[in-house]
Amino acid sequence: MNRLHLWRQWIRPLVMFVYIVILVVALPLMIVEFHENKTDADVQFWFIGGLFVLLSLPISLWGILQHLVHYTEPLLQRHIIRILWMVPVYAINSWFALKFPKTTIYLDSIRECYEAYVIYNFMSYLLNYLRMEHPDLDAYIATKPQVKHLPPACCLSPWRMGTQFVERCKHGVMQYTVMRPLTTFIAFSCYMAGEDFYGEGQFNFRSAWSYLVIVNNISQIFAMYCLILFYKATRAELSPIRPVAKFLCVKAVVFLSFWQSILIAILVNTGAIKLKDDVVKTKAALVLQDLCICIEMFLAAIAHYFSFSYRPFVDLAAEPQDCFTSFKTMWDISDVHKDVVEHIRHVGSTASGVLTSPLQVGRPIRVAETELTPLLSGDEGHLPSTPELSACEATEANLPRGEKFSPQNNSETSAPTKTEKSDAQSKETESSDAHASAANGSLSSGRTIAVLVEVHKADDHSSSKQASQFDGFADNFT
Repeated sequence: MNRLHLWRQWIRPLVMFVYIVILVVALPLMIVEFHENKTDADVQFWFIGGLFVLLSLPISLWGILQHLVHYTEPLLQRHIIRILWMVPVYAINSWFALKFPKTTIYLDSIRECYEAYVIYNFMSYLLNYLRMEHPDLDAYIATKPQVKHLPPACCLSPWRMGTQFVERCKHGVMQYTVMRPLTTFIAFSCYMAGEDFYGEGQFNFRSAWSYLVIVNNISQIFAMYCLILFYKATRAELSPIRPVAKFLCVKAVVFLSFWQSILIAILVNTGAIKLKDDVVKTKAALVLQDLCICIEMFLAAIAHYFSFSYRPFVDLAAEPQDCFTSFKTMWDISDVHKDVVEHIRHVGSTASGVLTSPLQVGRPIRVAETELTPLLSGDEGHLPSTPELSACEATEANLPRGEKFSPQNNSETSAPTKTEKSDAQSKETESSDAHASAANGSLSSGRTIAVLVEVHKADDHSSSKQASQFDGFADNFT
């Protein structure tokens, strides 16, 4: 048990010893394979790529181990460790694809899904750092100057600073986290349906690959745009963690590697890269892409080691973490599941709002108070009420429910004078006129309803007799 508590002292030498053993075994085998098939171009590419992979792995592993040993800020370091694993995943993936070309579709699917995972972790790393410095991040962002959209989207209205700005930047990055695995699954399904149907590397728009490339490009560009917009708003607050170097590392590996694959496919298909007659263009493009990734990962490992350094997290006074907790936290993806579910719900609510928005364009729709209102509201028996109430009805309206107005019960009522009688008569005359006007309105409403019913049932031969009876009722009502 005491040795487990001292794991920081022996974990790094142990991992490096294991790696040296693997290197001693693998390197001679690679040399033998290359010597036996040195005229084969695929073997040459595999051997060159393997050398760079063997150089990049110890650099990345050492950086990961240093973060595990000095694991003092779990909210930040778990995202850093996940990003650092990108180099080993990419390097080993591409190297195996060079050796086993038939497994390329499976290996590429893993790599593409990890791309989305890295983008998510980078955005979460920035948000967690800002929330540690500013617990109420949305309110703090709301106090900052308005950030306008970048060209060519500068004509759009800016996102309101505060919750709206933070949420849209976050979900703009999260959409790539969901979209990339989705398009990868579609590509895998299309490949299983037939290589011709998938048509990787063929820009003919008769294959699924062309459309998936367009969708992935749009998703990647929007995710990168949201990252840039978020950095523009929080540049001063993120300056202590040197975000530019970190952003360039992530961008170079994730985004540039994708666009690099498209560029290589274009150069191969247009003949800019000369190939032998017996070499398939699609296979050549994949081999060149995997070789470039193997070489680039060596440079990326060095850049990641210094950009995502462990030194800011070295705190000898911090409470030490046990070995199992550090490793468990590194592989725990419950936060990813939570954020993905939240993003899907956000997209669903936004989509439902867009679909129902045509009914709520401009100001809210208000039904006009006309003679057609009772019919449109479904209350066919209700006719427009009189605009005025009699004195008795007005008094009853102010009494408690169930009580009736009675002049005898009103102690404040006195005998009317001649002037009051004259005023009462004039009010009764006005009330009669009002009731007559209401009757005319009811008559007009009755005629309108009769016309509507007759038009609605004109095509129904069996109901013609009922329509004529309704007309006769309207005439009698007149």
